[in-house]
Amino acid sequence: MNNMASFITSFEGNSAAVSVAEGISGVLVKKPDPEDIEEISFAYNSPNESMNIVENSDVLGTFSRSVSVSKEAFEKAATLNITIPFVALFRFNNLASDELNSTVLGNEVLAVEMGTNIYNLRDNMSIHFRDVSYEGYPSCQSWNGEGSRPNWTDYGCETIQKGNNITCQCSHLTFFAILLAPPNVTISSSDLKNLTTITQVGCGFSLFFLSIVLFMHSLLRKTNASISTRILIYLVIALYLLNLSFLINNFVAKGGNAVGCKIMAAAMHYSMLATFTWFAVQAFHLCLQLHVGGTVAIPHYLLKVSIISWALPAVVVTVLLILGKYGEQVIYTDNPEDNVAMCWIMDIYVHYIVNIGYYALVFIFTFTTFIVMMVWLFGLKRNGQVPTNRHGIGVIMGLCCMLGIGWGFAFFAYGVLQIPAYYIFTILNSFQGFFLFIYYYRSSHSGETASGAQGSNTSSSGSTLKSSLDIFENPYSNRLENK
Repeated sequence: MNNMASFITSFEGNSAAVSVAEGISGVLVKKPDPEDIEEISFAYNSPNESMNIVENSDVLGTFSRSVSVSKEAFEKAATLNITIPFVALFRFNNLASDELNSTVLGNEVLAVEMGTNIYNLRDNMSIHFRDVSYEGYPSCQSWNGEGSRPNWTDYGCETIQKGNNITCQCSHLTFFAILLAPPNVTISSSDLKNLTTITQVGCGFSLFFLSIVLFMHSLLRKTNASISTRILIYLVIALYLLNLSFLINNFVAKGGNAVGCKIMAAAMHYSMLATFTWFAVQAFHLCLQLHVGGTVAIPHYLLKVSIISWALPAVVVTVLLILGKYGEQVIYTDNPEDNVAMCWIMDIYVHYIVNIGYYALVFIFTFTTFIVMMVWLFGLKRNGQVPTNRHGIGVIMGLCCMLGIGWGFAFFAYGVLQIPAYYIFTILNSFQGFFLFIYYYRSSHSGETASGAQGSNTSSSGSTLKSSLDIFENPYSNRLENK
């Protein structure tokens, strides 16, 4: 494709059919006379049939497939130091599906080349598939030809579906295909709208309470905060960034800026991986405190876990960004007009390994820690060492949020339980910031109560409260673990 411009200069004649290899064929047309430049179309009836040059657009409807290149595209090519304006259309019939497991309609990838980069067309290039049978939800996608595998995006292309007719209107020239998303990966339009509304309201609700936690923390003496409290605050920061990036993701995707969308996807992915890592750190810290009896004596302990939790996700995201795995992704519904675009990972295998695989490990560890903590808390309750049931419920919900247990509903939702699991996760996620705020407030309030009680109660009672692993301690007291 890159050598077509040099080939045209030595080519005699104005048009020719080209056969490159099995399953790869094409046709080219050059326009040596500037006054002869008009829209040109190519048409054919089946993937194995030769392509025809059609000058009369009125007969395009008699063909099953057609590609039309506008006059504006030729005029742009002529102004970009192209000696002889030309257009070459190549058809690749050897790609049944892409790496996202989306079916390529007709196994056809079409490439339009004019010897230079043609983009921002006002009179779009058109691809028509007429009277075609298919299963799934069509989406016109393009690829710039870079990399060993297509990295499809719908940027610059509009999909128009009318019954069995599909039209792609694209403002640039490159490789094109119509991808069919499997029906089982879509959700209904009403469910998507409901989930989107709940998520947006929930993220705003969580951001509000997470902001309160950060504000309260900034007002108190941060230098005297315990290690447990600092770890909790770092988790709050990661969750804050995740909720914020999710809220603005859709607006960036709608902006149509490919670079901005990649950066947005990378930012949201980083905050999500950082959040997962801090979930694991919280679980590890609770286990460690149980093991050592409440005091962590590891040198530079907080610095070590901070480097792992903030730097490791950055390395993963940087690698994926270099490999070009981020971009615009479409969430398909049963009504194409209600499809929603977001900036996210384009490679489903990367999503499975990096996100679901990593969270599965975190979930196993944190859920085990949660069970251990519940056994421990109920043991305290039986001994009369947990103040009230209401307080215990707040602690339990705070632990769930602090350890990220609720995220399992989103990542392990399949089959008939997929949509109910999405609703449960979305609602739980809406209260994540609130329960972390309650957990943070209760731990501080209970710590003050415990501190006052130690002056009048027995030493045994004070000792019991002091061994409660920061759940019933003042998180801003000067303790040995800060030294």
